[in-house]
Amino acid sequence: MGRLVVRSAATDRKITICPVRYKNAMIAARHGLFALFLITCGAIAFDAAGAPLLPMKNPVLADPFTVRDVKGNLVSLSDFKGKVVLLNFWATWCKPCIEEMPSIEKAQHILRNEDVIFLLASGESAEEIEMFRNAHKYKFNYARIENSEELNIQVLPTTFIFSPEGKLVFSEMGYNKWDEKKNIDIILKIAKKNE
Repeated sequence: MGRLVVRSAATDRKITICPVRYKNAMIAARHGLFALFLITCGAIAFDAAGAPLLPMKNPVLADPFTVRDVKGNLVSLSDFKGKVVLLNFWATWCKPCIEEMPSIEKAQHILRNEDVIFLLASGESAEEIEMFRNAHKYKFNYARIENSEELNIQVLPTTFIFSPEGKLVFSEMGYNKWDEKKNIDIILKIAKKNE
């Protein structure tokens, strides 16, 4: 499946995405139409000024949101209470996902002394994730997500940011340069709200 470059009507900004592959065609169609609606309205990730992230008005608690590491161990976001968690949904076949990884790695390095955890979750098998890890040598915390359909993940990459209290406070669909100052500042602002 290829990537799509779409333009947000609200911000006149290009967004690069990969549609998510679903086993159920009806779910895929419904989620695809919803994603298209959000992109067209410009509601997914950018405000009227073109800010890279849109704060959620009613933050959602992370629990019982869980993923598994590539060894199959359960990873609960509540394990990271007191820390900001940037959870990036990606796939090995998603070109925009792979293109944004160097910026995620740089952001992770920039924020290495902060209470920020970076998790990269894929719906693919542990073997596929391990093959990718061995081929690319990024120093990420990789995880497997088994319920992306239930989480309404419509396009890849999609990134969620959880506050130190475990609330989903930011959500973005599409490619982003996470090492840009404006994005680092947003992550730090979320981290500092807990102090």
